[in-house]
Amino acid sequence: MSGNSLRDQLSGLMQARIQQARENSEALQKQKEMLRAKAKQSDKSPDESKKSKPQQKETSRARLTPMPGLPVSERADEIIETIKKNRVVILCGETGSGKTTQLPKLCVLAGRGRKGKIAHTQPRRIAASSIAKRLAEETGTELGQWVGFKVRFTDKTDPTAKVKLMTDGILLAETQGDPLLKAYDTIIIDEAHERSINIDFLLGYLKGLLKKRPDLKVIVTSATIDSERFAKHFADESGKPAPVLTVSGRTYPVEIRYRAPEDEDETDDKSLMLAISDACDELSREGPGDILVFLPGEREIREATELLSHSQPPTTEILPLYARLSAAEQEKVFKPSEKRRIVLSTNVAETSITVPGIHYVVDTGLARVKRYSYRNKVDQLLVEPVSQASANQRSGRCGRVANGICIRLYSEEDFARRAPFSDPEIMRTNLAAAILRMKSLKLGDARAFPFVQAPPNRAIVDGLSLLKELNAIDDKERLTDTGRALAKLPVDPKVARMLLAAKDNDALAEVLIIASALSVQDPRERPLDRQEAADNVHRAMADDKSDFSTFVKLWRYVQNAMEHKESNRKLTEEFRRKFLSPRRLREWRDVYRQLKELTAELGWKINEKEANYEQVHTALLSGLLGNLGYKIPDADAKSAPFLGARGIKFFIWPGSPRVKKCGRWIMAAELVETSRLFARTVADVDPQWVERVGRHLIKKSYSEPHWEKKAGAVMAMEKGTIYGLTVYAQRKVTYTDKDPALCRELFIREALVNGEFETQAPFFRHNQQLVREIRNLEHKARRLDVLVDDELIVQFYDQHLPEEVVSAVTFEQWRKKAEKENPKMLYLSREELMRHEASGITTEYFPKAMEMKGVSMALTYHFEPGSPRDGVTLAVPLYALNLVDEIQTQWLVPGMLKEKVQLLLKSLPQRYRRHCVPLAEYAKAFVQRNQSLIGQKPLLQVLCEDIEAQCSVRPQVQDFKLEQLPAHLIMNFKILDEYGRQIEMDRNLAGLKSQLGQQAQKSFQEVAAQDNEISHEGEQEIVEWNFGELPDIMEIKRKGQSLIGHPALVDCKTHCLLEVFDSPDEAARQHRKGLLRLFKLQLREQIRYLEKNLKTLQNVQMQASMLEPLADVFESFETMREAVIDASLMQCALFEPLPANQEQFEVRRQEAKGKLNLIAQDISRLLGEIVSLTGNVTKKLKTCSDKWVLEDVEHQLKSLFFKDFLLKIGYSHLSHYPRYLNAVLVRLEKRRDEPDKDAQKMRDVTRFVTMYERELAARKGVTDSRLEEFRWMIEELRVSLFAQKLRTPMPVSVKRLDKVWSSIKY
Repeated sequence: MSGNSLRDQLSGLMQARIQQARENSEALQKQKEMLRAKAKQSDKSPDESKKSKPQQKETSRARLTPMPGLPVSERADEIIETIKKNRVVILCGETGSGKTTQLPKLCVLAGRGRKGKIAHTQPRRIAASSIAKRLAEETGTELGQWVGFKVRFTDKTDPTAKVKLMTDGILLAETQGDPLLKAYDTIIIDEAHERSINIDFLLGYLKGLLKKRPDLKVIVTSATIDSERFAKHFADESGKPAPVLTVSGRTYPVEIRYRAPEDEDETDDKSLMLAISDACDELSREGPGDILVFLPGEREIREATELLSHSQPPTTEILPLYARLSAAEQEKVFKPSEKRRIVLSTNVAETSITVPGIHYVVDTGLARVKRYSYRNKVDQLLVEPVSQASANQRSGRCGRVANGICIRLYSEEDFARRAPFSDPEIMRTNLAAAILRMKSLKLGDARAFPFVQAPPNRAIVDGLSLLKELNAIDDKERLTDTGRALAKLPVDPKVARMLLAAKDNDALAEVLIIASALSVQDPRERPLDRQEAADNVHRAMADDKSDFSTFVKLWRYVQNAMEHKESNRKLTEEFRRKFLSPRRLREWRDVYRQLKELTAELGWKINEKEANYEQVHTALLSGLLGNLGYKIPDADAKSAPFLGARGIKFFIWPGSPRVKKCGRWIMAAELVETSRLFARTVADVDPQWVERVGRHLIKKSYSEPHWEKKAGAVMAMEKGTIYGLTVYAQRKVTYTDKDPALCRELFIREALVNGEFETQAPFFRHNQQLVREIRNLEHKARRLDVLVDDELIVQFYDQHLPEEVVSAVTFEQWRKKAEKENPKMLYLSREELMRHEASGITTEYFPKAMEMKGVSMALTYHFEPGSPRDGVTLAVPLYALNLVDEIQTQWLVPGMLKEKVQLLLKSLPQRYRRHCVPLAEYAKAFVQRNQSLIGQKPLLQVLCEDIEAQCSVRPQVQDFKLEQLPAHLIMNFKILDEYGRQIEMDRNLAGLKSQLGQQAQKSFQEVAAQDNEISHEGEQEIVEWNFGELPDIMEIKRKGQSLIGHPALVDCKTHCLLEVFDSPDEAARQHRKGLLRLFKLQLREQIRYLEKNLKTLQNVQMQASMLEPLADVFESFETMREAVIDASLMQCALFEPLPANQEQFEVRRQEAKGKLNLIAQDISRLLGEIVSLTGNVTKKLKTCSDKWVLEDVEHQLKSLFFKDFLLKIGYSHLSHYPRYLNAVLVRLEKRRDEPDKDAQKMRDVTRFVTMYERELAARKGVTDSRLEEFRWMIEELRVSLFAQKLRTPMPVSVKRLDKVWSSIKY
């Protein structure tokens, strides 16, 4: 936003209102004085009256004689005559012609200024005030009496003054209060070549105003003007251009020298600085006089200052000059100096400001031009070559006091190629403010406005776009209520929008401070030689989250300082210590005051309570929606971190305290492109604020329309973007009003056909039940050709439902009316839904449940190859998991058995399969022949026996390739918790039992505890057999079902408890431990005797503790002694059959009492022998050099000696341990002579060990009798292979173990 434009507009409006009130008051006072004067005059004598009249004329008359020696004065009569005869005059006056100071006097001499003042506009405030003072001196009047000036914050013009100098922005602002500009009869537009947007708008406005004001005269002047364009612009009705007068300038000759770099393509800063240094050296040799160097910007001025301070002699003074420079440093330029001065300036010294004493000019030919990018919607401050007119204006700066020399740092050919004139501001700025004013003044379409040089259509479109962003106009480009409110505020539309939102947000106090701060130059100064110190001081006053809030903190600091000041001098010193410009602070306060008065006139109230962060920043956001930014996640360190509107990317201004602290979303006061695109004055914002404030700009898109059962409507994912930035995404919204046709289709397909609908309608329950029944038939038959295609059902509903039915609500509204006429209108029949009859799909072949030990478990069928649910699934309650019989589930259900048998036969090798062809007929006959064996024996075993009986060949179980069997022919198990929720689902029953067996056991016991009878028995602490006979099974009642449980005594250390288990194997294991504890409780004396007399075990334990395989098994003598006692009890009291009642227990106890000591001594002796042999093996292993043999023997020893092995293996297996260990010794002795044979034998053994250990791991360590037998057969195989002379108690070989393994595995 343009700070000067805002300040001028504000000042113009406020001063216009003040002046109007003042003029009304003074006019009334004048009338009173005239009445008094007439009364006095009637009392005076004629002689006295005659004396007073000349006196009054003498005091009020100004000296209007043109200044002699000026070119304009020499042609005064011609100019006066032209003004009298023409309504518009174009005056081209070169620098020094005197046009600016003499034209107002010539206009008065031409009879102007009688019906109104003469308005004389200047592009800059300093020019308006200085020219007014100069005119007052020339006319011999006091400033404001005959000529005054009106600039921002200052109006020194008396009501009776003839001439009023002002900025063009002030005059433009006055059009709001005085649309016909009746206060003026002549308007002089000076320095029109600057072509600011205010000047262009004024010229277009005046062209239309001339038709309404026949008495108005307009004079357009400039030193370098495109006279032909202006003359045509102000052509009369007949098309005759306005007259053009050209006046030569009063200047000294200027020599132009072109000093282009050797390589004109070289445009880097280093070559430019060297060229400037060379030019200054050249001009220094020409003679005394100051040098003015034109540079593009502040950065180049700093670089040139550093270079020239080293290259120029100490007698040279280097002075910078640019707009942001403090007033004190600017004053140095205008003060005389004894040293040669080199003034380094931006184009601020090109017009209006005349730097005294300039003899030489160095023109780089470059300027930093503010140009609006219509594509990116940002202001770009780019360095561009200046036009020919600007170059001539620059060279004219050195011909004011003597012959001058201008060195241009570019070639003459380059100068000739440049544009004759600079692009007017209207061609390179946003036109929103101008368009808003035009609409408020009802001046018609901006595209038809009589601009001197019409802006491109895209500029107008862009201005309209900004007004739409501010919600000032609607889609038809008509003013909205917001737009009409904005038009009443003569400030930049963005600032006006912020103020309007602040009023609604109760944040006007804070936003007035911020808006006024954004409208003036930043009061914080950064002197070239103390930039770091200034930054540190300013950082202490900065806000952590917002640069905007920093202005509020700074304002409060200033206000507090002013309230507690000791004197103005000390206050100024304090501000300077804080690196704050007192002049800019005054400007800030003035703008704030005027904005505050303006809002007060409109009746807006300032909030007394301090506004919070959201209130302030949502108000600011309303005017800055186009300056949003989103932090790019994981952005490259060198690339721009923020994504802005319309795809632009930008950086945070390096001087901002927020540069490393910004959140994900920010807004900026402005985006300016210099070397990069920078965001200045930034703050964090919440995307929810963006959505709320910019709802009129949010572009919504929808994706993933889908039916939702709970909502009863089609929902979609909404995405909201503002200028391409995603404000929110994946927001679920109702889609019914966006695409009714699609919603109707989805409602029919998903709700009515697929059943995703909650309704009490009878037709729906009827139709869905029919569909479920038919689909269940398809799953059982494993063919999807029974139910008709969904499209036929869709067509049925489509024919019956009207177009307005798009959701559950609209459907229910229609249905209630429609069913009154025909209740069965939406009912489907079985015939309509089925393509053919599904014969053979009966409950006999596809039962609904399977019973396992009293528990009825549901069966479900699903046809979806590849799905985990494909095939038949048995729903198993967790408490019944261990009750499931794997053999029974191998047979599946009758309807699927034939297919399974056929594919099993197909997997057999050819030598067996050829006897069973045709396979389908054999499978059918097999099922019929073996009806009585279904579920009683393993399926593969029965199939092998049947093939042997029918074909006289017997395949082995391992000949069937089960991996080729489709998944649906293996029973699927779904484990459910007590609430019916799925815990796990798998086809591996053994794996499920290993994983969930303990949970299942606990759950089963909880179920059993709910049976009052069992619960009562389980609570008794048992120390003797006094609970009657212990049955093999117990019946548990649960919800009408009878579960089969297995009771067992459980060891609780000091006593036993009676518990029920779901698995007979687990019950047996626990019962043996419980019986052992009960015998120990009943044989306390005998056990105490053994504890005293098994002292020989001390030496055995000491020897075992030094042997690695046994060290961890028997940690102490007490541990070994207890293990021997427990093993002895197991041998003499816990042999099969175990006691089942009190009498049998007592008999067994008496038997154990007599045998216990002998057996304990025998086991003690045996254990001593085992430890001794283990020591021999350990010694022998130390001499073994074969790594593989060493690892195999160590692995064997670990498998023999594990925790509690004495108790777990039993006396029968323990008695074979010496033979196993001797076999190891024989092997270690023989392998030295026959290493190859040992290696082959070891490979055979290792294969079985690996098979056993993998199966044990798959079962999570839970073994059974067959697997346990196989484990000891491996040990016997070792003896047979490595020490055959030691013999084995049973025939054992590799082939026999393979056969046993097959029976275990299958």
